[in-house]
Amino acid sequence: MSRPEDFTIGWICALDTEFVAASALLDEEYPNVWAVSKNDENSYKLGRLGQHRVVIAVLPGGEYGLSSATAVARDMAHTFTNLRFGLMVGIGGGAPTSKHPIRLGDVVVSQPSDGHGGVFQYGISKAVQDQEFQQIGHLDQPPRVLRAAVNRLKGEHQLDGHRIHQTLACALERRPRLAKKFGRPPQEMDVLYDSEVTHPHDTDGDCSQLCGSTYTNVILRDHRTSNEGNPSIFYGLIASANTLMKDAKTRDELAKKMNVLCFEMEAFGLMNSFPCLVIRGICDYSDTHKNKTWQGYASMTAAAYAKELLSRIAPEDVQLTRQYAEVLKESL
Repeated sequence: MSRPEDFTIGWICALDTEFVAASALLDEEYPNVWAVSKNDENSYKLGRLGQHRVVIAVLPGGEYGLSSATAVARDMAHTFTNLRFGLMVGIGGGAPTSKHPIRLGDVVVSQPSDGHGGVFQYGISKAVQDQEFQQIGHLDQPPRVLRAAVNRLKGEHQLDGHRIHQTLACALERRPRLAKKFGRPPQEMDVLYDSEVTHPHDTDGDCSQLCGSTYTNVILRDHRTSNEGNPSIFYGLIASANTLMKDAKTRDELAKKMNVLCFEMEAFGLMNSFPCLVIRGICDYSDTHKNKTWQGYASMTAAAYAKELLSRIAPEDVQLTRQYAEVLKESL
């Protein structure tokens, strides 16, 4: 029977779609047979990934952003006192450039560079087209054990490719009811619009009809070769804010000035107090053409990367990392 102190890795999701993807990839599930701490308002999925015992939590329904993620991580430490580090795994909006040709379903992993810890916080007065952004701060880098595993896995992928396809195929074979929502959408549903083309406000209609699909509106991209990897994995800077990014021009400006690869809404609330790595599956292009078509598949690709990453970390190395509870006390 598992005990709270047996769990050393915390996995935090913002959405129920992300929670389902993470749960579907567990090698073994454990029942919740004991009560959580009186100071813990979270609900958990407990399980094993390889040699690691992992506790998965999801933000409460209707709550998003930095403060909610912080509260979930803090409460997790009250019950699981032996946690060493965390993974923030889920979806994000991509920032494609010629240097980083990100596409829907790809994975972005936070990695320190240019003086940043892998994630920085920005602010926008209003998340609509043509608004100015302001850099607010940057975060601590992930724990050394995670950074070492990321670099190892990065090298292995260059040699032999990743195992995302195989991991997802196994998960969907075990749970075929997930295939419709979490399988890969048709490639023709991955459309990158020119930054000047905006979706009509307050309209949820089909982009191909409302925004057009001609070469003047859409950025044409070559098909990926078999050696490029599809999905592909990118490493670098993730931008985090309390506001959803739906502005292609600001997206492009941050991508150009700071090499931002991805936008999301929770990580900045975690990393200075909860030692973690941020992993995002790309479900849209951070513009006004957002929809939910790719959310399930992007959640799965991010979770599959996280699972493969943990397989490169020995339990003994996890135990050598400081307890999250100690780090939390120092940050208060």
